[in-house]
Amino acid sequence: MITRINLVLLLVLILCALAVVTSQHRSRKLYVELQQEQEQEKRYELAWNQLQLEQGAWSIHARVEQIATQQLRMRAPSAARTQVVPHTTEAAR
Repeated sequence: MITRINLVLLLVLILCALAVVTSQHRSRKLYVELQQEQEQEKRYELAWNQLQLEQGAWSIHARVEQIATQQLRMRAPSAARTQVVPHTTEAAR
């Protein structure tokens, strides 16, 4: 009788040990996956911030141009009225 109980308890112990090992393995896999997702989130956030900066830079130029043309009635000069001045340095003199 005691031998049967010992065998049953041994079997239960082995099953519990296997369950613990399986649970730990699964937990480690999920933790690695979580870290990868967090790194991906950081990359997305960095790209989003860069896009917002870029959009801000483009919108500033567009806003200035809009105000210049609509409110101040400015326009780009024609090619005939444009003169290119060469850049000179102190060493060239």
